[in-house]
Amino acid sequence: MFKKVAKIVGIVVLVIIALLIALPFFLEAKIGDIIRSNVNNNIEGTFDFADADLSLISSFPNAEVSLRDISLVNSAPFEGDTLFLGKEVSLTMRISELFNGGDEAISVKRLFVDGAHINILVDKAENANYDIAKETTEAAGSAGEGEGFKFALESYEIRNSKISYNDLAAAMNLEVSEIQHQGKGDLSAEKSELDTETNALVSFRMDSTDYLSKNPVKLDALIGVDLKENKYSFLRNEAFVNQLPLIFEGFVKVNDDSQEVDLTFKTPSSDFKNFLAVIPAEYSKNIENVTTTGDFSVQGVIKGIVDEEHIPTFKIALHSEDASFKYPDLPKSVTHIDIDADIVNTTGISEDTYVDVRKASFMIDEDRFSLVSKITELAGNTRVSAQLVGRINLANLSQAYPMEQDMDLKGILNADISTEFDMAAVENKQYEKTKTSGQLEVRSFQYNSAEMAQPVNLNALSMSFNPQTVTLKELQGTTGKTDFSATGTLTNLLGFVFNDEDVKGTFDLSSNTFSLNDFMVADSPAEKEKGSGDKKAEDTVVTEEQLKIPAFLDCTIRASAKEVLYDNLVLTNVGGTLRIRDQKAILSDMTSSVFGGRLAFNGEVSTKEATPVFAMDLGMENLRIAETFKAIELFDAIAPIAKIIEGKLNSKVSLSGNLKEDFTPVLQSLSGNLLAEILSPDINTENSKILSQLSDKLQFIKLDNLNLQGLKTALSFEDGIVKVKPFTLNYQDIAIDIAGGHTFDQKLDYNATIQVPAKYLGKEVTSLLARLNENELNALTIPVTAQIGGNYTAPVVSTNLTAGVKELTAKLIDFEKQRLINQGKDKARDLIGGILSGSGKTADSARQKDSVKVGVKDVLGGVLGSANSKKDTVSAKPVPKEVKEEQAKEKAKSILGGLLGKKKQDTVKAKKDSVN
Repeated sequence: MFKKVAKIVGIVVLVIIALLIALPFFLEAKIGDIIRSNVNNNIEGTFDFADADLSLISSFPNAEVSLRDISLVNSAPFEGDTLFLGKEVSLTMRISELFNGGDEAISVKRLFVDGAHINILVDKAENANYDIAKETTEAAGSAGEGEGFKFALESYEIRNSKISYNDLAAAMNLEVSEIQHQGKGDLSAEKSELDTETNALVSFRMDSTDYLSKNPVKLDALIGVDLKENKYSFLRNEAFVNQLPLIFEGFVKVNDDSQEVDLTFKTPSSDFKNFLAVIPAEYSKNIENVTTTGDFSVQGVIKGIVDEEHIPTFKIALHSEDASFKYPDLPKSVTHIDIDADIVNTTGISEDTYVDVRKASFMIDEDRFSLVSKITELAGNTRVSAQLVGRINLANLSQAYPMEQDMDLKGILNADISTEFDMAAVENKQYEKTKTSGQLEVRSFQYNSAEMAQPVNLNALSMSFNPQTVTLKELQGTTGKTDFSATGTLTNLLGFVFNDEDVKGTFDLSSNTFSLNDFMVADSPAEKEKGSGDKKAEDTVVTEEQLKIPAFLDCTIRASAKEVLYDNLVLTNVGGTLRIRDQKAILSDMTSSVFGGRLAFNGEVSTKEATPVFAMDLGMENLRIAETFKAIELFDAIAPIAKIIEGKLNSKVSLSGNLKEDFTPVLQSLSGNLLAEILSPDINTENSKILSQLSDKLQFIKLDNLNLQGLKTALSFEDGIVKVKPFTLNYQDIAIDIAGGHTFDQKLDYNATIQVPAKYLGKEVTSLLARLNENELNALTIPVTAQIGGNYTAPVVSTNLTAGVKELTAKLIDFEKQRLINQGKDKARDLIGGILSGSGKTADSARQKDSVKVGVKDVLGGVLGSANSKKDTVSAKPVPKEVKEEQAKEKAKSILGGLLGKKKQDTVKAKKDSVN
């Protein structure tokens, strides 16, 4: 019998286990549809999730439903905004709840939320994106129909979540992040107790002022819950703001159209460490080891109605008397700390809130600093009345309070400043309605930080305040090699501080020596390593934050300096005007002496966009060429060959492009043009591989004797390419035409066309010219082209000189041949004409005629070629043209010589016969 019962029980257990395993596969779709349908039927918006899981075994006898990647997206007027996002939401309920109909209530016992972000928005019309519940009729809202979820919670937990509240109407932003919260209690009962633990970071910003910035908050509270009265009472609790402990008593009651608040809170002790605990942890510096004396207390009462028109009345009092603190590793104490301040609202109208600081003072050694202030109408037209009086030896700050390791302050600060103003006057720029007066002086101030290349020393700083301006009466200081002195005025300091206006002012700055290197911090080893081995450093992507011209500056600086040092440049007698506005620095009428001449420049630098840009016009007068182009990287890239010229130049340069993070130009981005006139030049070919190679190729030219006097040239550059407008150089009686260009990485592509007189082209050409002995050939030239490639440090030079010499030689030979032919024809014509016009005996005439016939035949045959010679030419082997030409020349000479000799003999004989 027992075995039979055991068998039946075993079968039942197996069936139950099988059902628990199988049911989730059948019910998951139903659970997901039920949840999705219930939520979407009751809200104005879209609720969705990626998937739903159902577990019956791990939570038995309950069921657990998990939703992943949940979202709730608003409808109009916040259409598309996300109200809720969550990684996971898990609900635990009785298994029986799974079999309720889709329109029946589901009772949830436990809620778990992970990775949620609730984003609450209130627009300027005071519409709230969390107001998403659909309006229901009384019938639709009756029991048993469409009840949706019923929270009979026993526990809940929220992990790694965030709540953002942004109220545009009130200019208020509250963010509670890194929330770790859990609570437990029977919330299904009419009266119960909820035990909670909360840890979070709280940030609060109102009217562009940060009151809290990720301040840690901790609350352990036992809350009495009365669901019938909607009343929640603090039964036992302790809260921590930063490390300041507070205990609460009282209740919050939720009514239909308002909330009732009746709370009191106070610090559980009066130890002055409570005050240090209010300071954010990164500034309070391990207060557990600090020695304190005196007291500090916080007490508060919040009581009243919260509705659309009212807030609770409250009074929060902060009090400390003759307190002190000392950090164990520092030699000095902060003593005689007195605080007497209240934050008060007595009417329940938010605009009537005020802060009254009747006293706030402290001492370090014999120096005292104190503040008295009253701020009224805190939520309306805020009015401020304050007086700041004190003297501080700044070196004592780091002796009494832990400062940053790289911050070292020295100097004496004296202040006596009073101010009265209201925000309406400031916002409307009615600064004449404000009252600010007093003096601020700093003497022997020194600031040293890793962010500065050199310590900054302010020997004297004096400022005076009046309602409309702040006057910089005196500023004298040094840093490194730099000294500076300045005076000026600021016209809207209150507008800058309270109204986000630009700082407007005018200053005069002067210096004996101003070294820009004193304001530049050397690259870290990592940055140097990152940049090493990269020949095109300007192409490197900059990952660190760029230096920016402050957007809030709107000022004019009239500057002068006897000497300005930048890298290896020394500028003297520098002067001009700097206008800063809209993240742009505009330079005008700037002049300087440099490289033995005068430099003038106008231009602008803008950092408004992600990549800084600049545009500049430079005028250079009598600058030493070699020094200028060696010292300035930009000019060296534009015209590297200029470094070999010893002389001066006048030039105008227009250029624009992008800047790197150190404000040097990105060469590949430059565009512009340059006009230059060279004065009193000499050339040093030893420093130029290009000219050395040209001299080797063209030995008849001594390039260091080039005449560059008065040379004017123009070039343009864009996309990293420099294009030179063609120009002509003169060397003795040789003209050299130059054209082409190069890249900023000094790749060369130039052509030099040289009009070379024939007399410079070697012995063969010279001998031919001597034989011809014609005046018109003395000016004969031939163009020789030199192609210059490669790069500036390793140029490749080639010329067509050899081909040119061959071509000229052939031309001269043709010229000589033609001249001989013409001479032969002239001689024959003269001879024939003389014979035909002469007189004598018949026999002699006959003999002369025969001789002339033979001579003319031979001459014409030799020069023009006879029928027999043509026949012989056909029958003989082919004779080269050059040989034939030479043979013709020699034959013509021989025949003409014979003819002339015979004529001379006949003339002598005729004279003898006449005498006889």
